[in-house]
Amino acid sequence: MSLAMSLTMTSRLLRFFIFTTVFTLFLSGCSADKKNESESSIELTYASPYAPGHPFSIADKEWMDFVTEKSAGELTFKPFWSGSLISSDMNMLEIRHGIADVGFISPIYSKGGTHLIRTSAGFYGGVKTIEDQVAVYDCLAAEFEQYAVELHGLKVLAVQGGNFPAVITRDKPIQSLEDFKGMRLRVQSEAVEVLRNLGADPINMPMGEVYSALAKGVIDGVVAAADTIHSLHFSEVAKHFTSIHFSRSAYPARAMSEKAWLRLSPKLQGIVMQGRKVWEAAIARELRKSEQKGIDFGKSQGLNFNSFPADEQRKFDELFNQVALEQSNSIKDIGIEAEPVFLAAQRIIANGSPIQCEQSAK
Repeated sequence: MSLAMSLTMTSRLLRFFIFTTVFTLFLSGCSADKKNESESSIELTYASPYAPGHPFSIADKEWMDFVTEKSAGELTFKPFWSGSLISSDMNMLEIRHGIADVGFISPIYSKGGTHLIRTSAGFYGGVKTIEDQVAVYDCLAAEFEQYAVELHGLKVLAVQGGNFPAVITRDKPIQSLEDFKGMRLRVQSEAVEVLRNLGADPINMPMGEVYSALAKGVIDGVVAAADTIHSLHFSEVAKHFTSIHFSRSAYPARAMSEKAWLRLSPKLQGIVMQGRKVWEAAIARELRKSEQKGIDFGKSQGLNFNSFPADEQRKFDELFNQVALEQSNSIKDIGIEAEPVFLAAQRIIANGSPIQCEQSAK
């Protein structure tokens, strides 16, 4: 082979080598771009103790869809329903430690560490609407740092109010405060002392056990909102619904772990927080729908709906607040001053709806 031919072949091989190397690098670059594009989409896990068809879950899905659409798919969610990932009473701890990135939390039922949130559930005497419940909570949480202390490690994404409880009874309606005497009623914790003061025998049991207890006559009734008439079939084992107004609080009910929050860019954090009003409005809407569904179902089943005299309701409200003030001092021995929180809540509520926060003195 001549020297000229050898040089020509060498030149061709060199050009081929350079071409293939450049092409390989080009393909690698494209692959890297696709990989980076894929990695720019974040999927977070969402967990709830409720079934996917529950009113709360319907609202949850609406929020997830809003965030995914607003972020153009940069933030998506993988839901786990029906307690498959988190529990009903330890969910704050589970979210905080990353069992799920986002989820339903219930601090008012937490077994520890939420003393003010649980105690202040009784501070909302006189509040009128679900939206006002949420607004009062926001005012208190902004004013009193203990709320943030009890929610450490969590980024609150939505605050949840609730339908107002009334009294569902087996055999006789409640027509006056005197009628509570001697009645054994299942009641939420913040109203136990109120009913005890009225001569009732209040007990706390899981809501899932109430149907059986009513059917067997173990209890005479239950303090519960109208949605339970349908969802828990109380109209099958009770005859009367009395619309005495038990005040109801709001509480932080959806949260993200701090670790997951810090993974998000400022842009995505902003979109997530834009979704708060969407989430809270969806929760309130679904709560009202379930309440009306319960009322309609009860009427179709022959449940008697009874009003409660206005003067008796005023007396009840006064007692409710008196007991709440007494209970505000129950956590003083662990270093939490709750009385100022109660007084602030009552001043805010007294100023009427829509709720306006007080000007902070800080």
